[in-house]
Amino acid sequence: MEALPLAFTTGWASGINAYACVLILGLLGRFAGVDEVPHSLTGNGVLIAAGALFAFEFVADKIPYIDSAWDAISTVIRPTVGAVLAALLAGQADSLQQAVIVATGGVTALVSHLVKSSLRLAINTSPEPVTNIAASSGEDVAVAGVVTLAAFHPTAALIIAGVLLVIGLISVYFAFRAIRRGLARFRAWREKRSNPATGSSAV
Repeated sequence: MEALPLAFTTGWASGINAYACVLILGLLGRFAGVDEVPHSLTGNGVLIAAGALFAFEFVADKIPYIDSAWDAISTVIRPTVGAVLAALLAGQADSLQQAVIVATGGVTALVSHLVKSSLRLAINTSPEPVTNIAASSGEDVAVAGVVTLAAFHPTAALIIAGVLLVIGLISVYFAFRAIRRGLARFRAWREKRSNPATGSSAV
């Protein structure tokens, strides 16, 4: 695994679900023979803690509004995990390379987290929970698939993570644009109901 592509990929994954990212990397390093995974991620304590936190997030992330509250709490956690993973993956790289790798992981995680949080806020404008559950489940599958792919084909995973990040940014733009249009129509409808037209002339 090359450090920079993997830092970007794990940064993207950490921004979506940091605990799943740590858990999958740790399991791959311990049981799948992926030697490049930092040994510190394969210990029992890390795997148990990551597994427990992932289980909690798995449930919380599928409940409307609870997920947004959890995203707010995770605003610092997810980018930090992305940066820490990048630092571990940098290994013995020189100072400049380490700085670039760590910055890549942290910034990518932050952007990915903001995309996820924004889309969830947009989804929560709908009262039904199905879309929320589907979005969360899709994120879980994407994180698991991309991180696993990164362990064996880092460049391919980098491309996929980059495409998903761009799609997320575009989706945020169109989602909030649609919400603004909907709110404008709702306000116009309310104003029309509260101030009915009196243009009909008396005979």
